[in-house]
Amino acid sequence: MQASRRKAAVALAAAAALAVGASGCAKSERDGDSGGAKTGGTFVFAGAGNPKNFDPIFNDDGETFRPVRQMYETLISHKPGTADLQGDLAESWEHDPEGKVWTFHLRKGVKFHDGTAFNGAAVCFNFDRWYNMKGAAAQAQMIYYMDVFGGFAKNEAEGAADPLYNKCEAPDENTAVITLNHYKGAFPGAFALTSLSIASPEALKKYDADTVKQNGDSFEYSAFANEHPVGTGPFTFGGWDKARNEITLNRNPDYWGEKAKLDKVIIKVIEDENTRKQELKAGTVQGIDFPAPADRKALEADGFNVINRPAFNILYLGINQKNPKLKDLRVRQAIAYALNRQQLVQTKGPGGTKVADEFMPDTVLGYAPDVQKYEYNPDKAKQLLKEAGAEGMTLNFYYPTDVTRPYMPNPQEIFTVLANDLQAVGFKVNGVARPWNGGYKDDVQQFGKHDLHILGWTGDYNDPGNFVGTFFGRAKTEFGDAAMTDMFEAITKADGTVDEAGKKAAWEQVNRDIAAKWLPAVPVWHAPPAIVVTKDVKGLVASPLTDERFDTVSVG
Repeated sequence: MQASRRKAAVALAAAAALAVGASGCAKSERDGDSGGAKTGGTFVFAGAGNPKNFDPIFNDDGETFRPVRQMYETLISHKPGTADLQGDLAESWEHDPEGKVWTFHLRKGVKFHDGTAFNGAAVCFNFDRWYNMKGAAAQAQMIYYMDVFGGFAKNEAEGAADPLYNKCEAPDENTAVITLNHYKGAFPGAFALTSLSIASPEALKKYDADTVKQNGDSFEYSAFANEHPVGTGPFTFGGWDKARNEITLNRNPDYWGEKAKLDKVIIKVIEDENTRKQELKAGTVQGIDFPAPADRKALEADGFNVINRPAFNILYLGINQKNPKLKDLRVRQAIAYALNRQQLVQTKGPGGTKVADEFMPDTVLGYAPDVQKYEYNPDKAKQLLKEAGAEGMTLNFYYPTDVTRPYMPNPQEIFTVLANDLQAVGFKVNGVARPWNGGYKDDVQQFGKHDLHILGWTGDYNDPGNFVGTFFGRAKTEFGDAAMTDMFEAITKADGTVDEAGKKAAWEQVNRDIAAKWLPAVPVWHAPPAIVVTKDVKGLVASPLTDERFDTVSVG
């Protein structure tokens, strides 16, 4: 990899310091010898939930990103098995001393799946498309874009801020220059976000990609998003059979790098965890993700390859302050003291799970070891509720079904344990189960129907803004925290601090204040997720970011 210059080198060094995962797998087979692995055949992987669609910018969940990552590429990516950055569609990059102007030197000879050329103009078309997106429904669905770039040319969505993005220019075919309005600590890591994958401009225009319609609590997306996704990746879209719950990806014979070893990848959506396990044992699928903690040893004993990823994630209990009683810090603290998180770790967490005291792992810059901790203390919880006059209040506690997340291996079991803890100190809990896509996420993130919810995050890159800033950097419907302007300002200041020592100190103070002053949610645990494949599957490199690519995989 050609390293970036100036302050980009600092960001790369920070990412390299994480270097979690299999260091022996750090070299991508795309750039080297295939090692004589068998080519051809089909790899069937069991997904835990349906994707929302295949337009990267409108998505933010792993079940959608799994197929998207095989079809699309980003300017920068992560070296397999680590959180270290490497060139992807951009071979190298640099920025000016202020961190505002980013110049990308693009890979030559790359074609989109529709045969059109990838070049500087295509990069700018994508960034300008996102910046100029119209319609409140479209903007509200661009969650990652809003977290990174703040706002749009014309803000129509609730919560959008002044835009960070300024412009993109293509001085020649092999260069793209992106100008920001000010420095942001997320870069260059954010350029590796799957949501910021580069799509074919011709396909985006042909299939009306920008059309997003809202119908009540649901959204409708374009033909591009559902039927004609076009990227530059090693696999092309082969179809989404919704009746069979199968997504087919075909080997891209014109891929710019080393071609995928497989002819085909099928992602078979199997929502029930036990059914996924049974199909793995029956050989109808060759891989599953996020096995139940209790199943890992048994699967290993049966000869399956259980690959543990490092825990670069967080599960949290979100609190919605739209409920007036939950605006009272004492009530939110009572919720935190009521939870026996250590027991939850021991009974429901995968091996190696740790109680979380902050909203990011301790390997990330800005982690503060001296934050206020909420040890299990039901008596303290009852006392706070009495002081706040909130004894016996009812909490509508939402949790998702038909999904298993890296940080949340069994949502219903986690909900049950947390709900029991809350009821034991005097809360009344009304559990509301909703399907992950087309239900839970909309109810929580778009409409704020809940009082409590469980959700989490797997880091996209090694920066505090990607954790704390993503959750609490601006007002969000899911937390009902619009009044916490001092929290937003503190996070913005920390994220804009260029000096490394100053940035570390600023984020440490943010973490202290989140725990003691604001408490918009309660951190629950950091859990190491696993991925399981049959013994005839070779070449799969597990990612701490759950960013697995299947072009190196062979079967047989």
